[in-house]
Amino acid sequence: MTAAQADTEALGSQRLDKWLWAARFFKTRPLAVEAINGGKVHVEGQRAKPGRSVRPGTKLSIHKGQLEWQIEVKAVSKQRRPASEAALLFEEDEQSRLKRQERVQARRAAGPSLRVEGGRPTKRDRRRLSELTGK
Repeated sequence: MTAAQADTEALGSQRLDKWLWAARFFKTRPLAVEAINGGKVHVEGQRAKPGRSVRPGTKLSIHKGQLEWQIEVKAVSKQRRPASEAALLFEEDEQSRLKRQERVQARRAAGPSLRVEGGRPTKRDRRRLSELTGK
């Protein structure tokens, strides 16, 4: 029995924010809490609070950027484990996985975006814009 399996058997349920962090959907717990409070995470089709308990068999809907996951919780873990072990904590719906992969491929096919997040374009951004517009 591995350490992750022992953790799973010892715990029957876990806080939603901790589970999202342990399953590596969010890099930190505060980011998970922010997403939950912002309505980006639904439990059994309902908005939830960060302290809501999740157990194996619970269905979650997670929106992150343009991506969406429809998953079922398979196990809980009190520690954040490597990604290979975190993937064992949930099972994604096949239709959800295919839809997400299509969106990722479409975004890659569209090429890099020239949208500048931080305000004014840099000199490099201006040169790229000039090349595209021909000015």
